[in-house]
Amino acid sequence: MAGTLAASTVLAGTTVRAAASGRLVVGTWGGDYQNLQQQFIVDAEMKDSAINVVFDTANDTVRKTKLLAERRLPRGSMDIACLTGQGAYEMNENGLLEELDESKVPNMKHVPAAFRNNYSVPHIYTGRVILYNPKYVKTPPTSYADLWDPQYAGKVGVIDIQYQTTIESAAMIAGGGLDNYEPGKDKLLELKEQGVKIYPTNEAMAQALKTEECVMCIMWNARGYMWKQAGIPVEIAVPKEGLVLYISEMCVPKNAQNKEAAYAYLNAMMEPGPQTAFAKSMGYAPTNSTVKLEPELAKQVDYTEEQRKGLMVQNMEYLAKNDAALQDWWNKSFKG
Repeated sequence: MAGTLAASTVLAGTTVRAAASGRLVVGTWGGDYQNLQQQFIVDAEMKDSAINVVFDTANDTVRKTKLLAERRLPRGSMDIACLTGQGAYEMNENGLLEELDESKVPNMKHVPAAFRNNYSVPHIYTGRVILYNPKYVKTPPTSYADLWDPQYAGKVGVIDIQYQTTIESAAMIAGGGLDNYEPGKDKLLELKEQGVKIYPTNEAMAQALKTEECVMCIMWNARGYMWKQAGIPVEIAVPKEGLVLYISEMCVPKNAQNKEAAYAYLNAMMEPGPQTAFAKSMGYAPTNSTVKLEPELAKQVDYTEEQRKGLMVQNMEYLAKNDAALQDWWNKSFKG
């Protein structure tokens, strides 16, 4: 349950630094994300260490609130905070995150420059794509613009909690981009006129795709992979506008109690075993560039060299300044 602490076994392996020991609190999402950390980082990579990992399970909003509330304490309650890219940016802007010492995370040298900053370690990533039902969408889409094709009117869905990325995608085909979402607003109002369906959550979208109420949507590649594995009738198309990334990151708070153990954990989670496990189980591509996935798996969750040229990271500064206004427009003008 969110907000609870779940103790792991004591663990380690060859990746753990000799000086690292003691209790390590990892603030993380629950479900498969936590379970895979337990199985492939804690129980495999760190099984022989003197580190005792404890998971503090909650959503990222709770973690951000906790970091802010504990900012003046000499010792915080988390040693690692798992956050979205935007969440990590916000917490760093508030002065709450440790500047990383990459010499203590040797696997960071394998992370592509586009994913790197000085306050977080990118764990896994996926690109934003188009999901479609080939039974109804005979020609695979190639652009976000294909969602506006009149033949799919009333059968296209968007997700309420993904208002940011939906407006951004619309902006990318309407003269805007990652630092200017404004053109996306009028474009989305066109989609509204065509009878777009708005679903509250990713899970609701999955159900709509399963029942064929919806036949096309914007979604993360990893979700598409998992839904296909679950038998939902979707295929994945990469938009020619390029792949905007979702990156799951791990950060060390400035007032973390066990920074040496935190660095050991960060390095362990970048090892090939955990990176491959997250790809197989959840459809996320590895951030460690030396990890080689099996060809069939790579085809579904990773990207070609040509596609990698179009990888983009959201403009976190723009989002931090404009998020409240974007959400207000979404609720009052698009949903209203």
